[in-house]
Amino acid sequence: MREKSGWAAAGFGRLAAVAVLSLGAGLLYTPAASAAAQCEADYTVTNDWGSGFTAQVTVTNAGDASGSDWTVTWTFPGDQQITNPWNGSVTQDGQEVTATSAGWNSEVAPGSSASLGFQATYSGSNTAPADVSCTFANGGDDGGDDGGDDGGDDGGDDGGDTATRIMPLGDSITGSPGCWRALLWQELQNSGYTNIDFVGSLPEQGCGVAHDGDNEGHGGALVTNVANQGQLVGWLDQTNPDIVMMHFGTNDVWSAVDTQTILDAYSTLVAQMRANNPNMTILVAQIIPMDSAQSCSTCAQGVQELNAAIPDWAAAESTTQSPVVVVDQWTGFDTATDTYDGVHPNDSGNEKIAEDWFDALDSIL
Repeated sequence: MREKSGWAAAGFGRLAAVAVLSLGAGLLYTPAASAAAQCEADYTVTNDWGSGFTAQVTVTNAGDASGSDWTVTWTFPGDQQITNPWNGSVTQDGQEVTATSAGWNSEVAPGSSASLGFQATYSGSNTAPADVSCTFANGGDDGGDDGGDDGGDDGGDDGGDTATRIMPLGDSITGSPGCWRALLWQELQNSGYTNIDFVGSLPEQGCGVAHDGDNEGHGGALVTNVANQGQLVGWLDQTNPDIVMMHFGTNDVWSAVDTQTILDAYSTLVAQMRANNPNMTILVAQIIPMDSAQSCSTCAQGVQELNAAIPDWAAAESTTQSPVVVVDQWTGFDTATDTYDGVHPNDSGNEKIAEDWFDALDSIL
């Protein structure tokens, strides 16, 4: 285990898990003579880039009996056009929209919620609809028949029989060939974590080490482009991960994208992850350094500024249901000895990256 220095003295640990408790107002409900479900819906725009946006619709059962097979309707006030829904089915006729549950998230216990998300285009104003409403198909069913469902089903409870799905997400440092993933896989297996599944739309890209190579490490990708273009949504829909390991932003720093814009892109990706799985655990790396002498004159400083801002960003984004965990990949990583070009890890760099990810996963799995 290598010693950490630099930011470690300034309070940047190897692993900082931060959570912010979400506060919600209580819903007053007077029970009727017989148990009944009561459907309430909330519409929230999660990201807007001027010509398109993503949104989340949350269905809450405010009654005292289980509800199932929910339907949400609303009318767009403008020319919004849904292009890509997830966690539910959506039909649109002009401005009229009807959304229904996906099946696996159709049951909503009293006091619990389910959600669907979507990406859409628009021109002009993106005013939110004012008439969002929802219904349950079996609003009068007895909540006791559900075996104590508590809303946790949305996270994919599997009783330990289904492998934990882990998505490595990022650019070439994750995927080209990303040999730290092979080392991490072996260390997890050797430590007894055998019921796991690395997931992604990209296959193994070499390394000569037997491992589960599925990943979302897209060489040359900017996190700002992936966020603004909604690319992650499709990758999530294909793989439905439980945990995401994200090392992203190197190409943005190289392209002189400012720190706040990168953090805004992180927030967009977090919202898309939670729309896919409200119980997602999100590991976000303070990215490895870049050597300005070998790459770009501002890169070293840009990485430091981004990494310094990540902990506060994570604290604001984290929730008890879906924690954002900061993983320090920067401290102790030396571009002179741990990269082959000032940017990409060599063998010793891959070992350090794998070690840091293992420490994070070991505390979670």
